[in-house]
Amino acid sequence: MTAFTIRQRTGEEDIAAIASLAHEISQFDHHQALDDHTWLDLVHGGRKGILGFTAHSSKDNQLIGYAQVSSGNETWALEVIVHPFFRRNEDGVTKALIKIAIDSIAAKGGGHVHAWLARGGDEIAEAFKSSGFKKGRSIVQMRRDLPLDPWLRNEKLEVRAFRVGVDEEMWLEVNNLAFARHPEQGGWTKSTLEARMKEPWFDPNGFLLHFEGDSLAAFCWTKVHESKPKLGEIYVIGVHPDFGSRGLGKAIAIAALDYLHKRHIPIAMLYVDLANERALSLYRSLGFAPDHIDVAYTCDVDDATQGQ
Repeated sequence: MTAFTIRQRTGEEDIAAIASLAHEISQFDHHQALDDHTWLDLVHGGRKGILGFTAHSSKDNQLIGYAQVSSGNETWALEVIVHPFFRRNEDGVTKALIKIAIDSIAAKGGGHVHAWLARGGDEIAEAFKSSGFKKGRSIVQMRRDLPLDPWLRNEKLEVRAFRVGVDEEMWLEVNNLAFARHPEQGGWTKSTLEARMKEPWFDPNGFLLHFEGDSLAAFCWTKVHESKPKLGEIYVIGVHPDFGSRGLGKAIAIAALDYLHKRHIPIAMLYVDLANERALSLYRSLGFAPDHIDVAYTCDVDDATQGQ
């Protein structure tokens, strides 16, 4: 077993070390190590109830793993990353990080927990399963080359760019209605939105809004990944419930893909829940095909404060 110590994350020095570890893991796994929600919660404080735990090698105090817990929309989110050299179950690093994270959730009242595992997560998946987690939701990343086929681009929709300092409250209201029961995208506050707007990738020109009269009816927020080749992501797409079943989701997705093509982005990508047949059908109709699947592992944690 690897000798290591675990402690609660503290200040800026830990954040820099975690960012370096995440970058190294991303290079090894060819997949982003920390998702956007986790990263922004780490750097900006994000949602309330953020806890982080670091694992350090006893030999040289090297950071070898990190676990982050955050309270979301009626659920707890947990993400665990471990250096590839220390992922073996016999090393014990992953299970120790999972245990301290679960204990912290129990101490805060318990509840439903979900943890996303992406590429390179086989060993970590085994640690979650042996810690009482079960396989839950699956998210598929889909991609397609740009530009869109000409026959798809016949459908035009009037859109305008997001206006910083003007549209925040209106957009938050529609987003939270559209994602009322979504564990990551629902329940956003102005500070949640502002944290993303501070990120270097944020560009209001790629944050497209469609109005019906004075009402925000649909939106599509894009994100450009500075990879090789560049990827243009449909980051968040939503339709106000009052304007559903009108084809606005497809129409604004087409507008967003046209925007990405005009920025000379060669490949578009997005993430969608594998159980969301309606969304999968929409994206297939736009020429998207699966690239890979990320899996959530879930468990329910008892409240350790009861009876105290």
